[in-house]
Amino acid sequence: MVNGVLDSIHVHPLKAARGHAAREAVVELWGLRGDRRWMLVDEAGKVVTQRPHPRMALAAAELLPGGGIRLSAPGREQLTVPVPEPAAGTSLVEIWRDKVEAVPADAAAHAWFSEYLDTDVHLVHLDDPARRRPIDPEYARPGETVSFADGYPLLLTTLSSLDALNSLIAQGDHADEGPLPMNRFRPNVVVRGTAPWAEDDWSRIAIGEVAFRVAKMCGRCVVTTTDQTTAERGKEPLRTLARHRRFGDELVFGQNLVPESGGTIRVGDTVEILE
Repeated sequence: MVNGVLDSIHVHPLKAARGHAAREAVVELWGLRGDRRWMLVDEAGKVVTQRPHPRMALAAAELLPGGGIRLSAPGREQLTVPVPEPAAGTSLVEIWRDKVEAVPADAAAHAWFSEYLDTDVHLVHLDDPARRRPIDPEYARPGETVSFADGYPLLLTTLSSLDALNSLIAQGDHADEGPLPMNRFRPNVVVRGTAPWAEDDWSRIAIGEVAFRVAKMCGRCVVTTTDQTTAERGKEPLRTLARHRRFGDELVFGQNLVPESGGTIRVGDTVEILE
């Protein structure tokens, strides 16, 4: 039974930086090819995101053939960063509760981002997600891994749920902040043609030729209040999610997906609810 259509695909080569839309993407077991394989860390090796540095929203990382990236940001000249050679050595970095071996980029990349954010940071690359970082075992099967994404290989959102959320925002105390665009939620795949919040009840879906397990709802943080074009912060959508989309301790928008196989997905693919 076809329940929707894949409206857009989004790849974020560098965690917390601006991503780009794609007409198609290769699905690997740990996420979309090229998605969140790069990350910034501080001097202690801990992940750096938009949470303390909203200006990261204005930095873009364009994925290049071979896995390198081209960096751009306001006031900065573009910088091309090749994939570093693992033979150069790895560093132990920390993303939330996980410690992962990653390969540092060259010194020019560290300097570029340190000057932009006005704090010492280092750029690292995840050379092999297949053996590096397990998914939360409460929601995973043995051997399932993830890249530098927050916790799961892909994030799915739907246009109908965004419309419903924006309608609720329009009725609230901060109506002037809406309507919000989908980029506030930084999804990988966006589906159209479903009922609002229908994704709450999905447990398995297929997008084109690729099947996915719907692992859990996505709890949202302060990043969603950050305008991805100005880096300014407001109150929404967290204020409205707290009133209408609270599940336990989490304010929820979107669903986390785990691929059951590899394959290629394309804008316009049918989305079938399997379970």
